[in-house]
Amino acid sequence: MKKREFLKLSGVVGVGFIAAPFMACSHKNLEEKVITGSSEGGINPSVKGFELPPLGFEYNALEPVIDALTMEIHHGKHHGSYVNKLNDAIKNNGRFSGMAIESILRSLKEDDTAVRNNGGGHYNHSLFWKIISPGGSNKPDGKLAEAINSSFGSYEAFIAEFSELAKSRFGSGWAWLSVDAAGKLFASSTSNQDNPLMSNLVERRGTPILGIDVWEHAYYLTYQNRRPDYIKSFMEIINWTEVAARFSVTQG
Repeated sequence: MKKREFLKLSGVVGVGFIAAPFMACSHKNLEEKVITGSSEGGINPSVKGFELPPLGFEYNALEPVIDALTMEIHHGKHHGSYVNKLNDAIKNNGRFSGMAIESILRSLKEDDTAVRNNGGGHYNHSLFWKIISPGGSNKPDGKLAEAINSSFGSYEAFIAEFSELAKSRFGSGWAWLSVDAAGKLFASSTSNQDNPLMSNLVERRGTPILGIDVWEHAYYLTYQNRRPDYIKSFMEIINWTEVAARFSVTQG
């Protein structure tokens, strides 16, 4: 697909749906502390509604892993569209008015389709921009490294499992590293724009601290159909310092 054709399609592409059950109330405050706050623009609604958060780096800063045009379209068009449609959906459903995005996601039901798709899209991308950075930050260390070794056996075993979940996700979706209600790490994947916070809708429930977007719009200009190559390259730009900070908050 040529870039010009991709740009035409990008205005049309970009929503998500799917998946099922429950999370301990004691974990609720931890989830909010991990993702909310003044440093996460757009997560809590303003008077005008939710807003598109800034990237924090230039569109070309992640090259050659992710090209500038993909970042511009992904952030400005796709994420921007989720924000606008989420605000519209909330106007049509007063049940979610004034709620933080985490509270919205935890309370979703099967028939909350528009809020589910666009709320998930907003939350997922807001996290995504935070856990990637130019040059990444090497491997996890400290308590996060210990937790990864405890849960997966080794860092290499975690990368293998996480990568396989991302590769094998049929169609569009995400792979996640999350913390469960007991404070333990687990890896999972979800369809479309679902995530582990959606406790009434997904099988594995927890607080995401790392996620990889495997929708084609996240990588197609550079990698075309070579999703495994994108996933391998993605490991070079993970901001493990940010991931560790999010893990630390969940540990109380």
